Amino acid sequence: MVVRLLAVLFWTLAAIPVQLVLLVLPGRAWERFARFYWRGMAWIFGLRVTVIGEIAATRPVLFVSNHSSWIDIIALGSVLPASFVAKAEVGRMPVVSSVARLGRTIFVSRTRTAVGRERDELIERLEAGDNIILFPEGTTSDGNRVLAFSPAFLALAESAVRPYVQPVTIVYDELDGLPVHHCDRPEIAWYGDMELGSHYARIGRRQSLHATVILDAAIPPGTFSNRKMLTQALEARLAHNAAALRQGRSWL
Repeated sequence: MVVRLLAVLFWTLAAIPVQLVLLVLPGRAWERFARFYWRGMAWIFGLRVTVIGEIAATRPVLFVSNHSSWIDIIALGSVLPASFVAKAEVGRMPVVSSVARLGRTIFVSRTRTAVGRERDELIERLEAGDNIILFPEGTTSDGNRVLAFSPAFLALAESAVRPYVQPVTIVYDELDGLPVHHCDRPEIAWYGDMELGSHYARIGRRQSLHATVILDAAIPPGTFSNRKMLTQALEARLAHNAAALRQGRSWL
């Protein structure tokens, strides 16, 4: 576990100056390097990711995913060309906040005084062609179910930018080379009042982890008459996909 932490530290320190330069250059080299960085992190943690489906070719895209662990950031960051939306608390966490900012993470507090400014920042990023990853559950689950989605998170789908919305389902299905069972998921998931350090102490001692990510076809703007209907459809689809993956059956 200590060796992994040291590897994370050295890999991050090596990546920081590169990303700082790329962020001031024109183009999307910063986005490609962010994926490269997360792939390196996945290798350090023994995390393999299998992707089923294709990333939407049209920009901007709102990737809407279920969420059960901090490991989701590594897994999804390694395969999706996008920036995350995170709680404001993440922006105050040592080291983690620095890494998040280098990936152009958007921090939101959803307080009454800040909601307008935060919405404008998200819209500006979409107008610039940036893809964004949303976790509409608003928190992490225990990995055995998908929590209810909040329509408020899909307000961006109704903005003037009118992005495509692509459903993303992530399920961890192998732990140390063996199938993940119901009792194993709370070890992988980081939820409730779990401390990050104690959770890492459990999962960090594992040799390998595998995640399957399903990318459903992107939903064109205007497909649903309002965001409540869109939210319900996304929640149902991701819950179906996740249940099918956990049970080893077809999700089609």
